[in-house]
Amino acid sequence: MLGGIENALVTLLNYLAKKDYEITLVLEEKQGIFLQDLDGKIHIVQYNPSKCNNVFIRKSINLVKRIGFTLKYKNRFDFSASFATYSKVASFVARMASKNSILWGHADYLELYNGDKEKVKQFFSELNYDKFKNIVFVSKKACESFIKVYPNEKDKVIFCNNLMDYKKIKNLSDENIGEKKVTYTFVNVGRHDELQKKLTRIIEASKRLKEDNCKFQVWFVGDGKDTNTYKRLVYEYKLEEQIKFMGLKKNPYPYMKLADSIILSSNYEGYPVVFLESLILNKPIITTNVADALEDINDKFGKVVEKTTDDLYKAMKQFIEQGYSTSNKFNPEEYNKEIEVKLDTLINN
Repeated sequence: MLGGIENALVTLLNYLAKKDYEITLVLEEKQGIFLQDLDGKIHIVQYNPSKCNNVFIRKSINLVKRIGFTLKYKNRFDFSASFATYSKVASFVARMASKNSILWGHADYLELYNGDKEKVKQFFSELNYDKFKNIVFVSKKACESFIKVYPNEKDKVIFCNNLMDYKKIKNLSDENIGEKKVTYTFVNVGRHDELQKKLTRIIEASKRLKEDNCKFQVWFVGDGKDTNTYKRLVYEYKLEEQIKFMGLKKNPYPYMKLADSIILSSNYEGYPVVFLESLILNKPIITTNVADALEDINDKFGKVVEKTTDDLYKAMKQFIEQGYSTSNKFNPEEYNKEIEVKLDTLINN
């Protein structure tokens, strides 16, 4: 299973390749399962800084590498983007590669840093944010948060959500995975990182639902550093029949297609790609109040709850007992067209 940022990048690059742009992708390490999904016309360059423990040697090697990259690629391109926001290497590469450079934001950093503006400023200062022509965020809420910290940068900030390869998603969802749901089934797709994803909320809510004699299952599709912690908690609460760990999957869409609803319990998100994937597969969503969920999801395609176990439990119980239906219909083609217009403006500006 690719992460949300990787999926978004692959979709973006393949879209641009089909429009006959000449594309160079710079990676710190030329590896990863996403490479096989890239259009064959995309040229890949590796720029890997030294990680030597000796500070003097490391800085000397990296200085030489920076000079070499600058001499070869400075302003060689018409457009460049630092897509991995947190990467100082990506920031340097994008700023050197063109004058029309974009810093791409995939999180609400004010929320990420618990409202601490000084930490947000430190994060973006280390990326030399002020040297980019524009700063793009994938949610309106993230744009607003950045402007609260940097009000003078308002004119540089642009909201542009991620493109979706909806035809591919629908096709992949038809894969036979040998699973059958036996009762009302929630599916959570994502990295197992308690600080951000807070999956203990789902486990704790499931414990209460079991005590209420509700019939349901939760499928966790993904893994991460906190998977074993979650498994121990499920064992402690005797929830082995209610919660299933599906593991890391390159193709999560068949699991989502089998779901009755998709569930997110995160503390913070940029804009969850799983929102859009759920809408493409016509699956209702239960989510905590992250990104633009109140505007895009609540009472349209699902239910938005506060970031508490109690609210999540109540929503899950409501869905189990009453289901969820909506007359709203997501149009992925129209959604993509709006983003394509923004992308063309950014690239050709």
